[in-house]
Amino acid sequence: MEKKRIVVKVGTNVMTNKDNRILGPVLKHLVEQIATLYEEDVMVVLVSSGSAIAGKEVLGDVNIEDASKRRQVFSAVGQPRMMRHYYSIFHDYGMRCAQVLATKRDFSPGIHRENMINCYESLLSEGIIPIANEDDAVSVTMSMFSDNDELASLVAELIKADALIILSDTDGLYTGHPEDDESEKLNKVTVDENVEKYVQESGKGEGEGRGGMESKIKIAKGTAAKNITTYIANGKRKNVILDIVAGKPVGTKFTA
Repeated sequence: MEKKRIVVKVGTNVMTNKDNRILGPVLKHLVEQIATLYEEDVMVVLVSSGSAIAGKEVLGDVNIEDASKRRQVFSAVGQPRMMRHYYSIFHDYGMRCAQVLATKRDFSPGIHRENMINCYESLLSEGIIPIANEDDAVSVTMSMFSDNDELASLVAELIKADALIILSDTDGLYTGHPEDDESEKLNKVTVDENVEKYVQESGKGEGEGRGGMESKIKIAKGTAAKNITTYIANGKRKNVILDIVAGKPVGTKFTA
């Protein structure tokens, strides 16, 4: 019997506080859930943002005016810091993790894509948790993903995942702004439903990441259309991943 495979994407806003500092307890609970799934024979690939924020924690202000170059520097410095966080926490649970960086061109048909498949399959076969991120140090212009939601979707397709879970700082998709009393959370959405009309241009949330709710809906629908059930849920909610895998009505579920 084949083991179930899921891809979990955690965004910058989930793992940081209002001062843009990495929240260790959030990362620990994330790994704790992955460890529990591992014991239940569920294979997980983690797509993690946070390298640029981690780089800012190390460097503070830099004298680089160009935003793209500044992002490259912050990400190059922050990526090993993020992996040190993850390596230490996974080690505490007796598990191993690995870093897999990619640019968009790596998913194009050909040798690069085959190498990616071989890498993921080999890591998963050894019980090693792949931690994917965009290679921000070299990924600029045409080689950039729209955001890590797109990367997570491509990884889910690559490994033939059963589900993609996109963790954000909201409980899912609402019929209005999440803070409005009249707004209702949508528990289930199909790819042909016009839910884009509910997206509010409020400017709140998703401050450090590139992907807002509009992007998440597009990615979720596109992934669900490939028969990979996709969820948008609150990454700071206790046991959110375990509850989704258990079939509880958490977040917003996108089905084909």
